[in-house]
Amino acid sequence: MSDKKCSHHKSKKKKLIRRICAGVLIFLFLALLTILIVWAVLHPKKPRFILQDTTIFTFNVSAPNIFSTSIQTTIYARNPNSKIGIYYDSMHVYATYHNQQITYYTQIPQVYQGHKDVNIWSPFVYGNNIPIAPYNGPGLSEDQQNGGVWLDFKIDGRVKWKVGSITTGHYHLHVTCSAYVPLGDRPGYGGVMVGNNAVKYQLARDCSVSV
Repeated sequence: MSDKKCSHHKSKKKKLIRRICAGVLIFLFLALLTILIVWAVLHPKKPRFILQDTTIFTFNVSAPNIFSTSIQTTIYARNPNSKIGIYYDSMHVYATYHNQQITYYTQIPQVYQGHKDVNIWSPFVYGNNIPIAPYNGPGLSEDQQNGGVWLDFKIDGRVKWKVGSITTGHYHLHVTCSAYVPLGDRPGYGGVMVGNNAVKYQLARDCSVSV
């Protein structure tokens, strides 16, 4: 008699555990389905980035393959979404020339960007005695003599989307701002002197963005 009662209690306990597990799975499924439906309806748009201006303080090829530079950039970032916020995290900006990195990474502080909000960053990208590919040294020297250089300013980081009280996981963010940057210690058309041998140029170049 006692064995029957014992087995009956075990059977009830197993049924209860199965029901609890089924309830948890159904809840998780419905929550995930709700998130997917909200996500599909809102359809988040990528942030927009613009390279507004650059100021070159140093730009020097001291040897065939040694390069030093100090450049301040102004970068505009806008969240085009009316119902989705964006968390920016682990953001680093740097410059490249012919696909070769020619500055160190400069970190941009993490920030939350609300609906339709705008952030403007003015980081310095710089490098002292950076080794560069031998074929890029003459190219940089020639560009300097010709009065301007094409550079890519890149941002690598991670973003999270915020919909109401729900925050997604991280997504990789890649931004490339290509611009022809005038050089020289005297301002050309549109340039403004901002210090000793430093000239600021307004660029207003749209950047490509992938998330």
